[in-house]
Amino acid sequence: MALPEHGITRDDILGRLDSFKERDVRWRDGHAFTLAYNAGEDVVALAEEAYRRFATENALNTDAFPSLRRLQTEVCGIVGDWLQAGPDGAGFLTTGGTESLLMAVKAARQRGRRERNVERPNIVLPTSAHAAFEKGCYYFGMESRRVPVRDDWRADADAMADAIDDDTVLVVGSAPQYPQGVVDPIADIAALAAERDINCHVDGCMGGVTLTYLARLGHDIPPWNFSVPGVTSISVDLHKYGYTAKGASVIMHRDKRLRADQTFVTDNWLGGVYGSSAVLGTKSGGAWAAAWAVLHYLGDEGYLRLTAAARAAAEELATAIEGIPQLSLRAQPQATLLAFGATDPEALDVFAVADALWRRGWYLDRQGPPASLHCTVNAVHQGKIPTFVADLRAAVAEVEAAHGQGAQGAYGTVE
Repeated sequence: MALPEHGITRDDILGRLDSFKERDVRWRDGHAFTLAYNAGEDVVALAEEAYRRFATENALNTDAFPSLRRLQTEVCGIVGDWLQAGPDGAGFLTTGGTESLLMAVKAARQRGRRERNVERPNIVLPTSAHAAFEKGCYYFGMESRRVPVRDDWRADADAMADAIDDDTVLVVGSAPQYPQGVVDPIADIAALAAERDINCHVDGCMGGVTLTYLARLGHDIPPWNFSVPGVTSISVDLHKYGYTAKGASVIMHRDKRLRADQTFVTDNWLGGVYGSSAVLGTKSGGAWAAAWAVLHYLGDEGYLRLTAAARAAAEELATAIEGIPQLSLRAQPQATLLAFGATDPEALDVFAVADALWRRGWYLDRQGPPASLHCTVNAVHQGKIPTFVADLRAAVAEVEAAHGQGAQGAYGTVE
């Protein structure tokens, strides 16, 4: 389409934008079990206002915007405290989990070059580790060595050990992994890294906040953070269970020397010294301000409350699914993620169930293998589970009666 010859009025523009959203999932009402998180309208409103106030500040250069340096330092300090990083911990804000994981891959490659002159680096990771690691290998010219998970969906540390060689620069574990919502044996994986003095990244994008507070609430959480010897970096998405605005994630390193491998600096052009902490150069300060604002607004008590609410809703949903004979949980959730599939895949297509749920206004991730529906349960779902389960039962009955078939769809799109 062509740009209009004359400008459109402000009210018309905003009205059109609102109309564009009419078919979007109603995430504010708790109808999305993926992609969006809601700790309450007061939190959303604060995040949006903080974002607005810093939306056009440029985090490429914090000398010009010392306010952004302060925001990043204080946000990373809070996350480092959650992760037990200690006084040497050092981190950067990124735009999301994908950028954080890309930086973990890049940092491992640089350390391998710096210390051992590794020319053909590889990373060893379970098949459950996030797709962004694959993206990192593609971008940075590295080999991805995927190792099958155990029967309980957790990483097989012994099999990972067999896949490591002298060109391995990184091993990966997740806390929890996304597909089935279980925590990998981080201590065993990190021990592999410590033995060879290579990097070990823990993908805590989904669990970095939640696992911290679940432990505080008395849940039995296996060791996963910097208290585990051998862990060199951890990613935590604040725009997920930190309930801040998109896109805010932190990648935290055990020390500044390891963090330096993430950065890029050059003077090989006519414009002077150019430094970048992550993939992006210019980036809005809005997400940083929103993260700082929400963290301070909710405080420790707020995150305890929200984590308890999300966990209770996840447990309620897991129990309800176990009571539907046609459906089976993939694993008992260790945090707030769960996946389920058909007890008899020949008799029930769960992707058709997802279609039927979408017609009723609910959006779930579709994944596989095996064919499954995935729920990222957060605080907004407290009190919504009975309504969802009623619609889930109706969707199952509808698909059974019609012998419906559905499509797998995609976790992310390229349109």
